[in-house]
Parts: sequence; structure tokens; C-alpha cells
Amino acid sequence: MRKARNDYLRWDEYFMAIAKLSALRSKDPNTQVGACIVDSNNRILSIGYNGAPNGFHDDVFPWDREGEKMETKYAYVCHAELNAILNYRGSRKDLEGATIYVDLFPCNECAKLIIQSGIKKVIYLSDKYKDTDDVKISKKLMDECKVSYHQLDISKEININLTNK
Repeated sequence: MRKARNDYLRWDEYFMAIAKLSALRSKDPNTQVGACIVDSNNRILSIGYNGAPNGFHDDVFPWDREGEKMETKYAYVCHAELNAILNYRGSRKDLEGATIYVDLFPCNECAKLIIQSGIKKVIYLSDKYKDTDDVKISKKLMDECKVSYHQLDISKEININLTNK
């Protein structure tokens, strides 16, 4: 009798891979972030990635990181977490107790959205901005509002071949 394979993706790896795949849709030349929201039954509720608001043409969007505020992306870009929450078309009640997978630890603005939507768990890959005020505030907000968070340690590289070969 043949045994089941044991090199399959764990749920956390699977949902993080979907978040990373979503990030590939981002047109941001510097930072691509994806998010995947999952319910307690391991069903995907929504996905999102960072990008220009609907109707704001990507070719005229200011993708610069430095300069006057109106000439940089920061005043305009919609973060992956925001897009994933807004892309959800079901009952808002379904987001209560959900988990969000995101490759970059959420900023304080996204933390407020996560908290207000009822999401109770954040799983992330990178915390490269951990020393910034935005992330310190984010963690304070999540700690106070009982939203758990932890960094996912993926020890294996996941390669996906999208060709028909």
C-alpha cells in the first residue's frame, strides 16, 4: 500500500504562499506585499496586494519613495491588508476571528483596520520595520486589543512552476 506524500505544504506555508503570489500583482517597483485572509476552517476569505486605488492609473501613480509627500507613493498607496479586507464580499461577521497572512508586518493604520474588522491573528514573514514608530504602535494596538501575531519560519523554499511543461 502506497503512503501519502509527506513533503506537502502545511496550512501556514500554503496561505503565506498565496499572499506572496498575490504580491506579484503589485506594480510597486520597490515593495510588493500580499495578504490572504483565512477563516477558522482554513477557507480563504479574501486576498489583496499593495497598489494604486481603483481608478488611479498606474502610469501616473507616483511610485517614488522620496521627495515631497504629494510626489511619493505613501500618501496614495493602498496596503495589501486594506485591499484584502475591502475585497471581501461576504458578511463582515465572517472576518471575526479570522487570520491574516501578510509578508510584511502591518503598519499602525493596517493594524487598526485588522482590529476593527475582527481579525484576531496576524502571521507575517518579515518585520524589517520593527524599529519604526508605525510598527511599535501597531504592536501596542494589537497587544491591547488581543490580536495575536507571530512570524512564520519557513525553512524550505517553495518553487511553483506555472508552465505547461
